[in-house]
Amino acid sequence: MKKERNMSKDILILSATLFSMFFGAGNLIFPPSLGFEAGSKWFPALVGFFLTGTGLPLLGIIASAKSDGDINKLGEKVSPKFSMFLGIIVVLAIGPLMGIPRTGATTYEIAINPIIPNFSPVLFAIIYFTIAFLLVLNPTDIVNKIGKILTPALIILLILIITLGIKSPMGSIANLEIDNSFTVGFEGGYQTMDALAALLFGGIIVLAIKNLGYKSTKTQISMTLKSGIIAVIALTVIYGGLGYLGATASAVAPKNISKVQLIMAIAENSLGAYGKIGLSIVVALACLTTTVGLIATVGQYFNKLSKGKLSYKLVITITTIGGAILSVVGVDNIVKFSGPILSFIYPVVIVLIALTIVLNNKTDKKVFQFAICFTMVISFIQLLIDFNLLHEGILLWLPFAKLKLAWIVPTLLGMLIGKIFSKRDCLGEQQRKKQEVV
Repeated sequence: MKKERNMSKDILILSATLFSMFFGAGNLIFPPSLGFEAGSKWFPALVGFFLTGTGLPLLGIIASAKSDGDINKLGEKVSPKFSMFLGIIVVLAIGPLMGIPRTGATTYEIAINPIIPNFSPVLFAIIYFTIAFLLVLNPTDIVNKIGKILTPALIILLILIITLGIKSPMGSIANLEIDNSFTVGFEGGYQTMDALAALLFGGIIVLAIKNLGYKSTKTQISMTLKSGIIAVIALTVIYGGLGYLGATASAVAPKNISKVQLIMAIAENSLGAYGKIGLSIVVALACLTTTVGLIATVGQYFNKLSKGKLSYKLVITITTIGGAILSVVGVDNIVKFSGPILSFIYPVVIVLIALTIVLNNKTDKKVFQFAICFTMVISFIQLLIDFNLLHEGILLWLPFAKLKLAWIVPTLLGMLIGKIFSKRDCLGEQQRKKQEVV
């Protein structure tokens, strides 16, 4: 048995690992933009953002730990088919549909366009994704080594930007007329996609804890929780600081400023032109390492899912080409496209994570099934509304619909119905066993 002192040290190491997993360079554009849009209501907006952008990923890691770090086991609490659906939708979301294109587009807008305004985004996408593809196809330690250097460098830069920005803000905070700032932040946290990544990468943390010699599931979950809390606090401080700085720009920056332009303006205000250049270089390289990691993850997942029928090389080729094509539309357009899709996926993930943490999946399987089913139905209707395929009034009769949380009450109803069926099945099983004894 390890000594408490050693466990404390291991928890700190794990918290650093979790922080680096969730601290994506591409996500830095969201808190400032949220603060900018919310103005004087920046605080409730950031609280909503923290719940889904930092808190939910922590719960996702814990739920994954309870499922032995396997996303398939997590989904099987509902059904094998749902498990496959969950895995595919999560991998596609953080991969070729949203995550990968966004890292490429962010790199172009933060590092290339400010320096060479007329440089073709198509040509850049070809160059950027060719480099990423070659690094995935011929993996070397250079990507990991760069990543280990970039994360500390990015953290130091951001701490300087936040500290100096608070001391000398860009301007006063505008009193903007924004409805439901909390909900805007809550949905804004979806864009980090960290809760989705938590389901997929939770196995990494579980394996790391096992390799440290902690075999008890209870201990593994406890260590995950403690290290996760430390990581979430660190993320919250950085995201909160950036969100506040975004709010201080709300009265002086143009209303149509892009997300990338905003964070670059904040960096220049705090550190001058050199700070702006430094941030652009570090973020660009960090985005490249993220792109490489995501492409490799997609390749490994579909190769394993197809039992080798889809070759790793074929999957990473398709993923790279798809990511390159979508990246050309730009960060803001990718975010707009992502919004409705994430608003469909996230409620399902939230319910699955919550039920995994609080319920016994063996005796409460029906609760999982009914709750997830009801959540998916309402979320799918909301998806159609967001794409203007249905009138928004169809859900307005439900509580919290104006907050885009119409799924909450149907989910609770599904849980209740599932619990009734579970009790019935349990009583039936008990009666059957009694009859066998007699």
